[in-house]
Amino acid sequence: MTRDQLTERILDIKREKRLTWQQIVEATGEMADVLIVGALLGQMRLPEALAAKSAAFLGLTKSEERMLTEVPMRGQNSPMPPTDPLLYRFYELLMVNGPAMKELIQEEFGDGIMSAIDFDMAIERQPDPKGDRVKISMSGKFLPYKYYGAGPGVPPNGAKNG
Repeated sequence: MTRDQLTERILDIKREKRLTWQQIVEATGEMADVLIVGALLGQMRLPEALAAKSAAFLGLTKSEERMLTEVPMRGQNSPMPPTDPLLYRFYELLMVNGPAMKELIQEEFGDGIMSAIDFDMAIERQPDPKGDRVKISMSGKFLPYKYYGAGPGVPPNGAKNG
C-alpha cells in the first residue's frame, strides 16, 4: 500500500462512518487539529502513540498504523499554483500581501524567516452578521539568516537587536 492509498482509505472510512475531522482529532488527541488532519492526509507524521490511537479509532491495520509514523514526502501531489479554490485564495493572499508581510516582519525582527517547522496555527469561526468569518492565527519562530565568515564587529546573523 502507498501513502496515497492509505489517505484514500482513511477518507473512505471517514465517509462510511460519517465521522467529522473533529471526532477523529478528539479520538487521537494531544496535538493541534491541523497537524493530526495533515498527518491523516499524508502531509505530516504522527508519533507512535497517536498513530496507535488513530489506527484503533479508524480500524486500520498495524502496517497502516506504522505508515502514519513515517516521514512523508510533503506537497508532492500539490500543483502550483493550487487549483482548489480555497487553496488558491491562500496562494493569492501570499502573492498579493506576501511582499508587505515580508517587509513588516523583517523590519521588526531583522533579516530572516518565520519557521514553518517551529510553528503553531489555530483556525476559528468568528460569527459575523454579514457572514461568518474564518480566523487563522499563525505563530512561527523567527530564524535569522546566519552571516557566515563574519569578522570582528560584524553581527553573526540578521537578527534585529531590541
